Order: sequence, then C-alpha cells, then structure tokens
Amino acid sequence: MKIKAIIHSAEEGGYWAEVPALPGCITEGETMDEVIANLKDAIEGWLDVANHRDGDYDE
Repeated sequence: MKIKAIIHSAEEGGYWAEVPALPGCITEGETMDEVIANLKDAIEGWLDVANHRDGDYDE
C-alpha cells in the first residue's frame, strides 16, 4: 500500500511529517532518516487504532 506523506523542515531544526489521508497522523525527527522511520511507525499505529475502532482488531 502506498500512502502519501509530506515532510517539512522544522523551524527549530529537524523535520516534521504529516499524512493528509490519515487525520492527526504526524511525527517528527532530527534527521531525514529518523523522520522517515518515525513516519512508518506513526502510520502503522494510526492504522492499528483505526482497525481497532472498526472492530477488526485480532488481539
């Protein structure tokens, strides 16, 4: 699955990212590698919560 994310430079240094298709799915990181890794975790977490709310959670 491909999900579009937008990565921004943070005024205080580092980066922050948002996923327009997933409201509230944002993250940050000091380096581009860190923000990308955090973004993957944020997307996974967002989708887990969404699945849990829909009653499709298998735990």
